[in-house]
Amino acid sequence: MPEGDTVWRTAQRLHGALAGEPLTRSDLRVPQLATADLTGRRVIEVVPRGKHLLTRVEGGLTLHSHLRMDGSWRVFAPGERWRGGPSHQIRAVLANAAHTAVGYRLPVLELLRTADEATAVGHLGPDLLGPDWDAAEALRRLLADPARPLGEAVLDQRNLAGIGNVYKSELCFLLRVSPWLPVAELPAPERLPALAKKLLEANKDRPTRTTTADPRRDHQLWVYGRAGRPCRRCGTALRTADQGKPGQERPTYWCPRCQPEHPAGPPG
Repeated sequence: MPEGDTVWRTAQRLHGALAGEPLTRSDLRVPQLATADLTGRRVIEVVPRGKHLLTRVEGGLTLHSHLRMDGSWRVFAPGERWRGGPSHQIRAVLANAAHTAVGYRLPVLELLRTADEATAVGHLGPDLLGPDWDAAEALRRLLADPARPLGEAVLDQRNLAGIGNVYKSELCFLLRVSPWLPVAELPAPERLPALAKKLLEANKDRPTRTTTADPRRDHQLWVYGRAGRPCRRCGTALRTADQGKPGQERPTYWCPRCQPEHPAGPPG
């Protein structure tokens, strides 16, 4: 599942393949960009912003993409068979003489003036892996809505950018608190942005995400995706429930023993 660490790694790969060279092919397969052609323009850089990717090209243009749940960018050598899904799932092809970048299942793809990037990413909070990271500002934003459940607050990219559903559950477990705990009741709340930063930094260069520091397969995560299985700490069966406003629910995983239940938590 693409979160801030995955997007950061994707940006590094795209930047290494495309930056500094003119595009020899530009194929943007979404209706609103059917007539757009970036061929001949030099790619200046590819940078991540939270879960967003910004590919900046000559002429003051930025190709903005977002992976959401299952989008991906793949890089191929000339003549290499493209792998990442069927051809009808391809939304973008950017190529130079040495590499071809193919974007699969991209739910967001738009061409902006670089000067107008704020219309796409200006709402985001401090980026956990970005040069603008500001732990104090992230904490201020989190505490601005003190009654909000912790699990919802950390997913809100306006508070801090880069946390997704996996890290949400893992953070709450490591902090030993219920995901339904109101933000204002979190003991030593400054621990949250510090731990989030530590986890994403530790994983940004890893092909397989881990929060347990255990390299064994199927031992990388504490709670996410492990409903009904024993907690790695206490052996209690882990639970899962949807959390969030109607229409925006996301699955949450937790240990009912290591993370004391909160009255505002899920029923049962």
